[in-house]
Order: sequence, then C-alpha cells, then structure tokens
Amino acid sequence: MYHNLLCQTSTSGVLTITIHRPAKLNALNNDTVSELQTCVAAALADTAVRAILLTGAGERAFVAGADIAEIAGLTAATSRRFAERGQSVYQLLESSPKPVVAAVNGFALGGGCELAMACHVRVASTAARFGLPEVGLGIIPGYGGTQRLTQLVGKGKAFELILTGDHVPADEALRIGLVNHVVAPDDLLPFCQAMLSRMLAKSLVAVGQAIASINSYYDASSAGYSAEAEAFERCCASPDFQEGTQAFLQKRPARFAGQPS
Repeated sequence: MYHNLLCQTSTSGVLTITIHRPAKLNALNNDTVSELQTCVAAALADTAVRAILLTGAGERAFVAGADIAEIAGLTAATSRRFAERGQSVYQLLESSPKPVVAAVNGFALGGGCELAMACHVRVASTAARFGLPEVGLGIIPGYGGTQRLTQLVGKGKAFELILTGDHVPADEALRIGLVNHVVAPDDLLPFCQAMLSRMLAKSLVAVGQAIASINSYYDASSAGYSAEAEAFERCCASPDFQEGTQAFLQKRPARFAGQPS
C-alpha cells in the first residue's frame, strides 16, 4: 500500500509506522509526507488502532531530514504551501487522541527532529542525534520546529540549537528535555512498547482528554505557526537559500551573501 512506510498493527492495537527509505537515511520527500498523512489519518479513524509507535528503518537514522534535492526546487510561490502542508501533517500526530511515541533510533535532523517533536513522547537510543540545521541551508525549520523546540527546551536553548544548527547526542537531548528517555539500541522498541502497554491499560477516554488538555496550552492555531511559515517563505525568496541548498548538494561550504531578496 505504501512505498516509503512499513505499517504493522499488533494484537494490542499498537500501529508501528516505520519510515522506510534506508538508502536516503529515511529522508522525507513529498511522497513520504503524503503517505504519512494518509496513514495517520486512517489510523485515527480505525478503532482497531489504539496507539501509534513511529520509528525509522535501519540502525543509522530515524529521519535524517528533508530531501534536499526537492527542497532546492522550492520558490517563494511554493515554499509557504510546502511549510503549511508539513505543519498540518505533523499536527495530525500531535493532536491525536491516541498516544503517539517516537522511537528515535539514529539521526533525527531537520524535518526528522520536527517529526519526533510532534509525537507525545520521545524515546531515543544511545545512537540517536538531534538537530535543526536548516540555517546552514539558508532557511529555517518550517514544519513547526521553531515552536515545538521552544516548548520542549525553552527559549534560550531553542535559540542556541536553531541559530547554530548544532547536533546534540542522545544524553544531551535527555538533559535538556528534548527526549523523555535514552536506552540501548536493542532495548528501544521493547521499551516503547512497554510504555504504550502501560498507557493502554488506562482509560482511553481519559488518555485522549489528557492529550487534548495538555495540547490546549500550546494551541497550534496560534500565530506562531503562521509566522514560521511566513518566515520560511521569506527565506526561500533569498539568494542565501539557493546558495545554501546548492552548496549542500555539491558537498561544498556555503558562501552566504546575507542579503535579503
């Protein structure tokens, strides 16, 4: 049914969604985002699905970021729609009344870090690394990263991580509150499954209402998400965006002019 996702539902009702583009370190292209939207929407409508576990294929990456070759083709006219679409797909996960846990098994960078942050709980293996390196491409996180990172780690740390584009290892991600737990790679999926079992033993009505109540404090209809999409659009209208993406694809250092369009 899906080209870039593997989906399996356990007898207890846990749907495991595995992002499966191992040759691209599970990078998100347009087709993968579309498949994720379809899969999550179907899961939310399926009474047999009681929870979602999200992970990446292989041992190296959860989701290593967006597909830069596709990103490089964005224009000022298409970029805002691109950001708003990603935000809406990730909001499906965040607003799910069914628990959503991310099992982060490797690199979670850019859109991959944003995807993990849209889940209710994040569990990382010791091999995981997190980062929002978009400024190095002449853009900013556009799938809700400026909003959710600030919610999770605070304004000061969010400024540091987004403005430097630095990667952080799993133990540092735990220390700053970006993830809930760090476990050995072999323990990652069993640990997440055990956590979901504890959640599913509770009243699912109460679990869903608790999720809604917590999310209400960080209302996704707030101006912050719209401001992020608008800022993403402005970045894509800048010569720095073309320089940043081409430098990445050509595997050379970027030479940013730093001038607005």
